Amino acid sequence: MPYVNIQITKGASKQQKAALVKDVTDSLVRVLGKKPEHTHVVIQEIEEEDWGFAGLLTDEWKRQQSE
Repeated sequence: MPYVNIQITKGASKQQKAALVKDVTDSLVRVLGKKPEHTHVVIQEIEEEDWGFAGLLTDEWKRQQSE
């Protein structure tokens, strides 16, 4: 039973998350022969201020990139 945990910063639409779940499930079926009804995909959305990137919090990094 595959369990996939996807962590992203907040902001994805419901349609985008549905597409991720479908694509990941389809890949597990195609590549590993797993059954879709046994595949679990969890999407965790994390605030940008709680995610670090390049030594900075993501919201700060994005702010610096826009300057």
